[in-house]
Amino acid sequence: MELPTIDREVPLLSEVVPSLLAVLGVPGATNTLALPPASRACVLLVDGLGWDLLREHAADAPVLSELSARPLRSGYPATTAAGLGALGTGVPSGQHGLVGYSFEVPGVGLLNALRWCSHVDGSDLRGALPPEEAQPLPTTFARASESGIATSVVSAARFAGTPLTRAVLSGGRYVGVHALGDLVAATRSALRSPRALCYGYHSDLDLLGHLHGPGSVPWRMQLRQVDRLVESLVEDLAPGSLLAVVADHGMVEVDDTAVDADADPALLDGVRLLGGEVRARHVYTEHGAADDVLAAWRETLGARAWVVRREEAVEAGWFGDTVADRVRPRIGDVVVAARERSGVLRELAEPQESALRGQHGSFSSAEQLVPLALAHG
Repeated sequence: MELPTIDREVPLLSEVVPSLLAVLGVPGATNTLALPPASRACVLLVDGLGWDLLREHAADAPVLSELSARPLRSGYPATTAAGLGALGTGVPSGQHGLVGYSFEVPGVGLLNALRWCSHVDGSDLRGALPPEEAQPLPTTFARASESGIATSVVSAARFAGTPLTRAVLSGGRYVGVHALGDLVAATRSALRSPRALCYGYHSDLDLLGHLHGPGSVPWRMQLRQVDRLVESLVEDLAPGSLLAVVADHGMVEVDDTAVDADADPALLDGVRLLGGEVRARHVYTEHGAADDVLAAWRETLGARAWVVRREEAVEAGWFGDTVADRVRPRIGDVVVAARERSGVLRELAEPQESALRGQHGSFSSAEQLVPLALAHG
């Protein structure tokens, strides 16, 4: 099977914050993205804003589209937990270990990384798996704080102290916000320190892409609000400040080629657990069943997906150039990445996720490429 091409000439999302740390003078950090000098920096993550989508709908985001910009690779899987982990640790998923929307942690079960609960029965896994054990690497924000930089994480108040926040965003002062207005105000305030790093997060574009489809009218109207958010930050940038607008992934709209695993016995025979999401699945097999499961998934999905063994995905660099020993067992025995507009649904086990029009996770440019748009004070 011919594997997807990974364009290694395009930098990774995980390089953004380490490059900002280097600009701000943090020892050991390297500015691989060649970012310009600054004494204050803000990285604004707009969840779900793909590079392809932004270029296609540039008229709805004139301020953002006029910034100096280039694409980055989200990394695999192109999903929020992995993307936030990349920003918060400065390394790809194979090292930080958040390898999907859901994945098996040996001895714990199938973890839903966004909700930090069992993806099977919804039980709380905070006690069984403390976030600091699931992701033990120091965060980029902790590194900034330890170097004397005033570090702030500006995100929704409901995410304060959640396990995912503790796993990848710890180390900075958390500022909980409720809407675009206080997101702008809190970010502006954070950038008034003489030497500062601020991370801001906006989630609603991703939500509307999932519900209505990327590029839909509701999505475009939300993109206009995002552009106003960016404009409000750009117009107040003090001299010596740098704003970097990025995203964790893009999005595609799935079509009727998607397969429902819950309705196809061939896809569940020999399967112990099924994780990941519609466009990027982890298949965990019963003992001795991996070869049969691999063959069944390849035969059933055909050209609709890349279906490979864990070892093939690791060797091909899907999860980054290095996969830590503690992370390797979290990757499915069989890894499935959807092609074109297809996917693997679970209409019984995952009714809400399967009903979404917009999906992401795989290797299309619409999912993988995200913007790095820069503004200077």
